[in-house]
Amino acid sequence: MGKTSKQKKTKADKFIMLPTVDFCFKELMQDKKVRKGLIAALLNVNPTEVESTTLMPTILRKRYPEDKYGILDVRVELKNGVQIDLEMQVESYDFWANRSVYYVSKMYTEQIKEGEDYDKLQKCIQVGILCFPLFEDNKCYRRIALCDTESGEEYTDLIEMHVLELSKLPPEQQNETDLMKWMRFFGGRCEEDFKKMAEKDEYIGEAYEALKNMSEDEIKRMEYEARQKAIRDYNSYMHSAERRGIKNGIKNGIKIGRAEILKQQVEKKLAKGKSLEIIADECEEEISVIQALINEIRAE
Repeated sequence: MGKTSKQKKTKADKFIMLPTVDFCFKELMQDKKVRKGLIAALLNVNPTEVESTTLMPTILRKRYPEDKYGILDVRVELKNGVQIDLEMQVESYDFWANRSVYYVSKMYTEQIKEGEDYDKLQKCIQVGILCFPLFEDNKCYRRIALCDTESGEEYTDLIEMHVLELSKLPPEQQNETDLMKWMRFFGGRCEEDFKKMAEKDEYIGEAYEALKNMSEDEIKRMEYEARQKAIRDYNSYMHSAERRGIKNGIKNGIKIGRAEILKQQVEKKLAKGKSLEIIADECEEEISVIQALINEIRAE
């Protein structure tokens, strides 16, 4: 009995949240030092140059009643007015490009009110940390901006998007960039992975400590597990719906296939001058069905 309890305790002690779960990611971004380290890595500057990072409301304003709401994971404003949207996306999302453009555009346009000058507009950055491949190549990170399609010259840096594809991380190398270290941290699957990266960067070390503290917090762990369950339930529902769709699609496909064959038969018999009644009899179908097909053929 004592051995079983000890085994359970050891297993519980090894539990650690994964940063790819949005609840955990949002909690990590509550830590100023963690935000500072990650943003510095994204901007490719020394963390000392990131003077302040203020969390902003994550619900984008609706200008008109019919507008679509935008709810961001984490929205940060820097001291110089630059705004950054940080999104963690685990499940594959077919319209990620559309969504990221929508988010960064909303952030950009809602900075000024009617009558205000455009010079008030500050840079907006959308960051997508993805657990699925978005592009077909092997690049795990890219910065996307508005540029001349022929020369490649950047038109403006006021709007840009960063895409981090964790599933494409290459084997670890020496002297990696700070951003690559953060990507490896986010892509970690166990405490050993997080600990390893924490030893290489003090800001990631802060994230690791925050991760451990969250994992030991009973209430936060319950919230984390509830979020994981919601994701599992959603995936199960979607897979079930997909299976039903395939099954129904096969049935409908058979029906459509049969209808097309019947239509071709009717067309051939019509070309031979056969009457409606004879065609219906030879095809063993109701006259009304054959009449509908004849009408369709003649309308084409």
